[in-house]
Amino acid sequence: MEALRSESPWHAGELAIQSSVGMAAKMDAIGRKVIREFMPDQHRQFFEQLPFAVFGAVDAQGDVWATLRAGEEGFLYSPDPQRLLAALPRVADDPADAGMGHGAAIGMLGIELHTRRRNRLNGTLLRKEGGEAEILVDESFGNCPQYIHVRDYRYERSVDEPSGLPPVSTQKLDSMARRLIESAGTFFVASYSDEGPRRVDVSHRGGMPGFVRVDDDGALTIPDYSGNRFFSTLGNILLNGKAGLVFPDFASGGLLQMSGDAEVVLDGPELARFEGAERLWRFRPRRIVWREDALPLRWANRA
Repeated sequence: MEALRSESPWHAGELAIQSSVGMAAKMDAIGRKVIREFMPDQHRQFFEQLPFAVFGAVDAQGDVWATLRAGEEGFLYSPDPQRLLAALPRVADDPADAGMGHGAAIGMLGIELHTRRRNRLNGTLLRKEGGEAEILVDESFGNCPQYIHVRDYRYERSVDEPSGLPPVSTQKLDSMARRLIESAGTFFVASYSDEGPRRVDVSHRGGMPGFVRVDDDGALTIPDYSGNRFFSTLGNILLNGKAGLVFPDFASGGLLQMSGDAEVVLDGPELARFEGAERLWRFRPRRIVWREDALPLRWANRA
């Protein structure tokens, strides 16, 4: 039997939202049980079969970014429950790379879109030679398959072959970015807390295509549906008001990455405009990067 954590894994932001729904006491017990300081064997095996993973990182300006990194199956490998090795070369075109240096706090989500499985890992990144890296585990936990759209993947090109296309940086959403967001049923969000040692988290968000609203001023309004009650993302936003989003274009391998300011809306009349939403959050991008053909992978919706 696994030993329970001696201390609660939740910080003040997470506790505030858990308390707002009357779940603080229950989540204290659950958190001590399911948020581990090591990877269970099932997670270790799962990570090793992935062709990509999602990462969250914080740059020197304190801006947080989400990104996807791909490799051949096996580019992630766990030699023991406390460590995950990764083929994770530096990528200058990726704005998240600025926060992925030696000793950086990092968040990782392993997700299989074709099986709807996902597991999370937060820890410290150590750089090795030749693009190799090691992640020392601080937190490890699983997530349910809720809101994940089933997609099958294929390799469009070698993982070692760069796209050759330069990134495009802007401060406002253009028509292409708006179309991608407004048609998306999936994106990923990175956030962090500096309450105690820095903790970076990255998670999946899903809904029916079009579930994210793009407002006239370029802000995004996002419904928060019923989930595991961890409130990792919203708790972090409550503490520091920052988030980083990435919207993949699954058909082309492109990535729309944004870093900016966020706020949580726990109640109010606007909730009624989003069917099934229990609360909302808003995101205002300050820095936007479009990376065409960023990934060697392509995905197709399963019929």
